Amino acid sequence: MRGITTSNVVRTIRSLHSGSIPRQLLARDSGKERVVILGSGWAGFTISRHLDKNKFQAVVVSPRSYFVFTPLLASTAVGTLEFRNTLEPVRGRNAGVEYIQGWADDVSFDRKTLTIEAVTSQPGSGSQADKASSSRRGELFDISYDKLIVAVGCYSQTFGTKGVRENALFLKDVGDARKIRSRILECEYPIIRILPPLLNFLGFETASLPTTSEYLRKNLLNFAIVGGGPTGVEFAAELFDLCHEDLSRLYPNLIPYVNISIYDVAPKILPMFDAKLATYALNLFKRDGIKIKTEHHIQELRPGLPEGQKGGPDTAGCLTLTTQEEGDIGVGMCVWSTGLMMNPFVQKALDSVHVYPKSSAITNILDNAPDHPSSLKWSLKRHSKSGGLMVDDRFRVQLVESDAATEATVVDVFAVGDVSVMENSPLPATAQVANQEARWLAEHLNTGDINSHRFSFRNLGVMTYLGGMRAIMQTGEREIKGRTAWLIWRGAYLTKTVSWRNKLLIPIYWAINWVFGRDISRF
Repeated sequence: MRGITTSNVVRTIRSLHSGSIPRQLLARDSGKERVVILGSGWAGFTISRHLDKNKFQAVVVSPRSYFVFTPLLASTAVGTLEFRNTLEPVRGRNAGVEYIQGWADDVSFDRKTLTIEAVTSQPGSGSQADKASSSRRGELFDISYDKLIVAVGCYSQTFGTKGVRENALFLKDVGDARKIRSRILECEYPIIRILPPLLNFLGFETASLPTTSEYLRKNLLNFAIVGGGPTGVEFAAELFDLCHEDLSRLYPNLIPYVNISIYDVAPKILPMFDAKLATYALNLFKRDGIKIKTEHHIQELRPGLPEGQKGGPDTAGCLTLTTQEEGDIGVGMCVWSTGLMMNPFVQKALDSVHVYPKSSAITNILDNAPDHPSSLKWSLKRHSKSGGLMVDDRFRVQLVESDAATEATVVDVFAVGDVSVMENSPLPATAQVANQEARWLAEHLNTGDINSHRFSFRNLGVMTYLGGMRAIMQTGEREIKGRTAWLIWRGAYLTKTVSWRNKLLIPIYWAINWVFGRDISRF
């Protein structure tokens, strides 16, 4: 065929092998503005799906090629649902979205270009830890944009607690849910890479062995959840259901050893709920035997059993959780869910503005505003506590010069979701907020009237599953609890599921597991 030579084929193969991006992907779609969206979470994925594809060329940059419906992750971690029930592909059939699997490395607001590092292999959870653990750096390349939307999300906050990042399990991505499910049943733990092969198996399988001593069995089946918010509470509830509805039939002699504890530094759990609903949840957990340990300060999480406990070298991969109040506690698994920390891309790559973007920045009118803002040193304005990007009520990022005497607004760069903080009305970092922000921004970019409208958040309420087909729900002054709240909880999540494929599969899996029990197979 004309135009195809051996050298061209070799170059193509080398390009694919090195992870470089096909040039046709970087080509501009004539007649359309290119909107580059950083992130495939709640905000980024929602914007990519709602942008008018006749007006915009949407390009998503993310290490993950999928969106995760995070409210159902706890259900997948215990086998109530399958992992793919929570996933939606970024590309998708008829999505009209281009996708680049990579990390945003740097931004030039003046030249309107973004430097991207290609992902050399699929990361486990799309986290900065995955990037840091990669053995080689991906190829760097630039892509231009007309509008840039920063929606990279946040990571789990560990507060620098010793050993947590290395030894705890999190619940932010489907990879985390897979690790938790494996840990409960067999189980494989991240620390096994540095432990002898003898220590690779634990959980219910190891606890059921006749060679396992009673003291070790108690530690293996002691599950610690750190964080008393909705995520930690829902996981504790799902874990309780798994143990007492399914595993109790397979391991009846082990259930008396199961101990589930929720740790939190605050004086109470579920602080976003009114006292009446929070008390209902507390009493329900006490009845079920789930321990609530508030005002507990975690100091360390390390491999092995607490010092002084007998048992020799075989600790079966157990961990020691050290608290200020109780000292060392042996646990078989620790799930960490204590809030959010700012994405390293926002902390580092967006640390400074290389050149003032005079073509797209509007300097705020102040008495001491300089005549030549390009001569000043500018940086992105951040929230003093969280480090999030300060935005106006249209989600446009704000700049501040070095002396903090002058500010500016960049009209073609937006930040939504967990990484953004509205100056006039800060909002909680929840999926509900990110979803509404993304829908609003996409809608007003489509109509072109973004300058004439201001975002207003509508609180749809909060809900949390408590186990045993019971939940709590609060919308304004209305409070619902028990079985009715559980039905609403399931109905709301099913309605919010994106694709019709998962809208059909999720209730089918619910029905199958209700009749036949959860799938606890290990593979």
